[in-house]
Amino acid sequence: MRVLISLFAGVTIFFSSFLFAGNPAVHTIPGGKGDAASGSAQPDTTIHYPQEKHLKNIRQLTTHGDYAEAYFSFDDSMISFQAKSEKWGTKCDHIYYFAFKDGHMKDHIPQMVSNGLGRTTCSFFLPGDTTILYASTRSGGPDCPPEPERRADGKYLWPIYPDFDIYVANLKGELVDTLIKHSGYDAEATVSPKGDLIVFTSDRSGDLELYTCKIDGSDVKQITFELGYDGGAFFSPDGKKLVFRSSRPKTPEEIKEYKELLSQGLVAPTNMEIYTCNVDGSDLRQITNLGKANWAPYFHPSGEKILFSSNHAGKRGFEFNIYMMNLDGTGLERITWDPVFDSFPMFSHDGKKLIFSSNRNNGGTHDTNLFIADWVD
Repeated sequence: MRVLISLFAGVTIFFSSFLFAGNPAVHTIPGGKGDAASGSAQPDTTIHYPQEKHLKNIRQLTTHGDYAEAYFSFDDSMISFQAKSEKWGTKCDHIYYFAFKDGHMKDHIPQMVSNGLGRTTCSFFLPGDTTILYASTRSGGPDCPPEPERRADGKYLWPIYPDFDIYVANLKGELVDTLIKHSGYDAEATVSPKGDLIVFTSDRSGDLELYTCKIDGSDVKQITFELGYDGGAFFSPDGKKLVFRSSRPKTPEEIKEYKELLSQGLVAPTNMEIYTCNVDGSDLRQITNLGKANWAPYFHPSGEKILFSSNHAGKRGFEFNIYMMNLDGTGLERITWDPVFDSFPMFSHDGKKLIFSSNRNNGGTHDTNLFIADWVD
């Protein structure tokens, strides 16, 4: 559910007039291939804000659509990601993979992995880089499931589709295995860098909790137990810890609302904080206390810091940027500076690259694209 109905999709459509607030600097990409393959003499350019000192040589990978949750293969030569693009013929999120040797995705559609069935989310390479796991509602039918109706109170909600199960496909899109399945929600799976464990979110206990299992889907263990949504978990570089987002209601009113929404297959993602724990669930710690929505966390290659997306500093509620923080919750630092949306940061396994999604350089549209950059500590 990291992007079941993308958190940025609704807010950027409503606030599209603010897309180009601020004063970004436009740079030509050093060594970029530009659009030579399509016959254009224009260089490949993208937006790099001067304050983004940790990012260098930013390159835009996609155009014309919503692209998110890009994650590197174990050998860093490929990414898997989800896309909703009229240009690509998708009506809701579907999973693709892209090999960097192919240059870019501006003039060709990469390989779809998810067969165009149902709604999909949360893909991740398995060890060996020949298969990809992802969550899909395909068991409920081939069509995109309906999105929640707009509420009278305007509250933004995520759907918890009960047909979501976790599948494995090869790079041709051929289904290899149904890895994790029960009668309710199973999604948000990621793989340990050690290649031994998977973490995912499920409602099989009656609440949205984190679970781990072995790489073949066996030995499922519940590791979080407190009331509230726990999801979007990732492993530390050494595979010993997890970082995740959580909305944990405390007051009687919050608890009542959370339970009522969950009974309708919904959660409100507008108040979330970042937590860490050991892979067995021990040593649980809340590391942000910023308010609003803090989500999409990922470990820095050192294992001592975490990147995440947050709107805590925004005045209008929809301004998300990527931040970095020490594991003990100190040293908060802003990494990206787009005035609307930056999120889903992931490091390459060698720690040299950062890939993320952003509304920058979208020509005043609602598009959210993938960007990759060299990381500078």
